[in-house]
Amino acid sequence: MSDQPAHAPYDALLLLSFGGPEGPDDVVPFLENVTRGRGIPRERLKEVGQHYFLFGGVSPINDQNKALLGALRKEFAEHGTDLPVYWGNRNWAPYLTDTLREIAADGRRRVLTLATSAYASYSGCRQYRENLAGALAALEAEGVTPPRVDKLRHYFNHPGFVRPMADAVLAALAELPEAVREGAHLAFTTHSIPTAAADASGPADGHGDGGAYVAQHLDVARTIAESVREETGREHPWQLVYQSRSGAPHIPWLEPDICDHLEASHAAGVPAVVMVPIGFVSDHMEVKYDLDTEAAAKAAELGLPVARAATVGADPRFAAAVRELVLERAATERGERPERCALGALGPSHDLCPVGCCPARAPRPAAAGADSPYA
Repeated sequence: MSDQPAHAPYDALLLLSFGGPEGPDDVVPFLENVTRGRGIPRERLKEVGQHYFLFGGVSPINDQNKALLGALRKEFAEHGTDLPVYWGNRNWAPYLTDTLREIAADGRRRVLTLATSAYASYSGCRQYRENLAGALAALEAEGVTPPRVDKLRHYFNHPGFVRPMADAVLAALAELPEAVREGAHLAFTTHSIPTAAADASGPADGHGDGGAYVAQHLDVARTIAESVREETGREHPWQLVYQSRSGAPHIPWLEPDICDHLEASHAAGVPAVVMVPIGFVSDHMEVKYDLDTEAAAKAAELGLPVARAATVGADPRFAAAVRELVLERAATERGERPERCALGALGPSHDLCPVGCCPARAPRPAAAGADSPYA
């Protein structure tokens, strides 16, 4: 019987997230990091930063990642998984390169990455992999031997991600006035992206209308709606809608926008709406502003009762799912055939992003994929 731990060959887990400002002075520098290379004037970034200034210049994402770190470490410790968990961000401290440098200095050689984005798309997967490659190249340039880095599979349909959201919908329905609760519709929301990016999301053989990005969200929404029906005994009509569009007006993006959807729902006589942010792991700025502030204001203007379901955040079931995904990937790397949990119709996602998956806007190296120069 082998003496190696169940997480072997991995010796570290990296929580990789977007990052966010910690105060008013951080807002514009943070946005400069996010938009670097796009030539956006500083004055325009100040306008965009108003969303952050409304909340004191502090993004909630960093505290939420700290809570998730705590939940992961607790889950690992309680189940005897002696795997250190590190945290690095793409756009703000702790920066990814600094964290990978720390990992290398600690002697870690095989790293699994948990990205705080559950679905396939360029911005939700490939761009994270490009940032990993850039950070690994930076270490090599410094003369540091970088660790090998892999990425956990997409977890959008893992029970530990889906079931907390289904419970959150039930809790949100309970918040609505009793008179409108039974007739409430569900609006499943996610980040809008350009339709061209959606069409090219996922493996190349699945590219087409909406690609994997739309298909995965629809499958999760359908699974949650069915779970709610089973629990309540009532059918709540649902639709996948979008939020947080940020592109030029002439470029087609996924629609309808949540505010437009609320207007259409009110005009159609829908008595109430539950907004379900299935596209987001935690209640970060695009949830707190675009839903809790902007969409809530639109609903109030319409006189339409709304409630907003919570995101998964640091739910213990999600932390348990991450541990299961770590052990699943580790077993696969050892040549075993572990059970791969998934709800809905799509089944478990690939472990290794294939060539042509969520293609880059411009050719750039990406780690943790079949085309990685860091295999």
